[in-house]
Amino acid sequence: MVVKTKKEQAAAADTSVAAQRWPRLLNATIDTVVTPHLARPETRTTAREVISALLAPLPAKNCWTLAEHAGHPSPYRFQHLLARARIDETALAAALRDHVIAHLGTPDTVLVVDETGDVKQGEHTVGVARQYTGVTGQVENCQVAVYLAHTTPQAHALIDHRLYLPRAWTGDLARRRAAGVPDTTRFATKPELARQMIAAALEHTPDAWVAGDEVYGRNPHLRGYLEEHGVGYVMEMSATDPLPTPRGPLPVKELAVLVPEQGWQKRSAGAGSKGERYYDWALIDDRTDEHGVRWVLIRRNRTTGELAFFHCFAPVPVPSARLVVVARRRWRVEESFRHGKGLAGLDEHQVRGWTSWQWWSLLVMVAYAFVAICRLAESHLHPHRSGLVALTCNEIVRLMHALFAVGHGPEHVLAWSVFRRSHQALAMGCHQCRRAACES
Repeated sequence: MVVKTKKEQAAAADTSVAAQRWPRLLNATIDTVVTPHLARPETRTTAREVISALLAPLPAKNCWTLAEHAGHPSPYRFQHLLARARIDETALAAALRDHVIAHLGTPDTVLVVDETGDVKQGEHTVGVARQYTGVTGQVENCQVAVYLAHTTPQAHALIDHRLYLPRAWTGDLARRRAAGVPDTTRFATKPELARQMIAAALEHTPDAWVAGDEVYGRNPHLRGYLEEHGVGYVMEMSATDPLPTPRGPLPVKELAVLVPEQGWQKRSAGAGSKGERYYDWALIDDRTDEHGVRWVLIRRNRTTGELAFFHCFAPVPVPSARLVVVARRRWRVEESFRHGKGLAGLDEHQVRGWTSWQWWSLLVMVAYAFVAICRLAESHLHPHRSGLVALTCNEIVRLMHALFAVGHGPEHVLAWSVFRRSHQALAMGCHQCRRAACES
């Protein structure tokens, strides 16, 4: 028998009380963000079931596995929701953004933009093409989407998304219509998609900063838009990007070697599992005009000496420590991707059309936002206890499933086995008939 200390008993009691709040918070999130934008009560019920199932620890997440977990006899209701249900996608996305901002707060907000890719087979999935994805670090047959994360010092969540359509898609009207892409959709670069999302978010967080990697930091149009609107930013740049000097433009990496040793300051880039991650930071003045002040921020690895460079702007002068805070916040979007994929199946959809992709991504973002808000609320209600790490998003999802999972019995499991095999037999027969027709 294991004897628990009073401290462990108190911690377990606190967690037990907290867990009782989570289903109510999930229902409140769905009622606030999703259900007002669905036309029929049946659709609202199905959306609630999808979001709840997305948080289940399933080995794969698609309409089939989610429907089986939810207790449905087939995936058809979930497929109908994603492909044909009447929804207001724009209003739902705005509701998600407003909900996250309201619960995570706006003090010290950094909006972080980044893209992620899903490797695909074939060429019919909307947006799929041979293109670079950071997921594998090389050119793949994949689908790429740009996301915007709302980050504060205590929490972060995804609040907006745009599917990137390469020119091979936007220039092919028949292909677009087959995938359900609206006729009004035009080609837009990833920085332009980022600008659209940032503009919408700034209406609600006008004092926010913006962070991004090289894809966005090297785009002068995006930086120009932010400067014209007085929005501070810290975005990565290439080591070969030129910087004006009295001797003419020089690559920024050549200027880094001119920084005296006393010009470097040791600052944390954020806490990791092994403690604070310290780097050396230096600041080079760029130029000042009627819009504000510009700098180049340099980060140096204290072990390897590897350098990273950042375009920086602020409408008024700020200390270098503020720029470092914004720079290190950029990695929160990577955590959001990891949680969105690992906890809610952001990258596991098996849908091909425009509407289905939009719906799946939005529902995943709602599910992850709930977990992020839940974790923040618990950190406020139960401050850090010595001997225990704080509740993480992963732990909250694990506890919810263990405490509130509903079993559907062996008959349900066996019925799904029959459904899968019968559907597979039908599909196999169709493929064989199609091949025979082509060969004849």
